[in-house]
Amino acid sequence: MNVERRFHTASVLSNGKVLVAGGQGSGSLNSAELYDPSTGMWTITGNMSFARNYHTASILSDNTVLVTGGIDSNTLNSAELYG
Repeated sequence: MNVERRFHTASVLSNGKVLVAGGQGSGSLNSAELYDPSTGMWTITGNMSFARNYHTASILSDNTVLVTGGIDSNTLNSAELYG
């Protein structure tokens, strides 16, 4: 993992990669990373629109990830699609 984080989500995608999104490091994070278990490599991928920790992530049928809620400096009532 490239960025230290806790209170993040990890979602296993249909291609076997794992999307790790948000969480908290030295503050709330909007960054995301992909883990490829076949190579053991982590790749930084696009940022979310909002920094989030304690959020949820759900994989949808089109393999996008719906990220909702969470906390930054306040409770968030927003959602975004990732992927």
